[in-house]
Amino acid sequence: MIFEDALKRRLIAAVADTVFAHADELGALDRAIGDGDHGINMKRGFEAVIADLDQLAAKPLPDLLKGLGTHLVMKVGGASGPLYGTLFMALGKELPADPGLGDATRAFAAAIAAVKARGKSDVGQKTMLDVLAPALDALAESGGDLPRRVSETVQRAAEATKPMRATRGRASFLGERSIGHVDPGARSSALIISAVAEVLGGAA
Repeated sequence: MIFEDALKRRLIAAVADTVFAHADELGALDRAIGDGDHGINMKRGFEAVIADLDQLAAKPLPDLLKGLGTHLVMKVGGASGPLYGTLFMALGKELPADPGLGDATRAFAAAIAAVKARGKSDVGQKTMLDVLAPALDALAESGGDLPRRVSETVQRAAEATKPMRATRGRASFLGERSIGHVDPGARSSALIISAVAEVLGGAA
């Protein structure tokens, strides 16, 4: 797929608008099992991204992703800033300027590995990885209507963190009390991936 500046602008704006629209929801989820700042932190990070929209969209896709990741590391704070920053910067390192599906699948796998290493965590611990890993599986499957399938997969995966017991991050301190709540990082990951899938689905 050719990533022209207009498409890159739409992608950045779609992700940012989704984060803004759901900031209160993310904050409420985080208040249940964390310190309550995930929504406002993610909003602050993407406000910095939107402020740099023109310059980011003019960059080749790898540099755009690295720049976006840098903004998130600097502005989001907490655990989410380094983890999301790692995700986007690793994608920028691995992707070519105009990636195909095979490139995207390989780069996403490498980015997930980087997030695992950065957070010293894995799938099944009630974190964003419980959405990222199923998203990778959906990418790797052959078949049509990929954007819809990816979006549905990540929404289900985020909801599936609700009955899980957290064993990583601040929520792990709650023990059994972390059960019954959707993980906020899983939810924000699902929102971001769905926003990307919708834009790319419309551009395909």
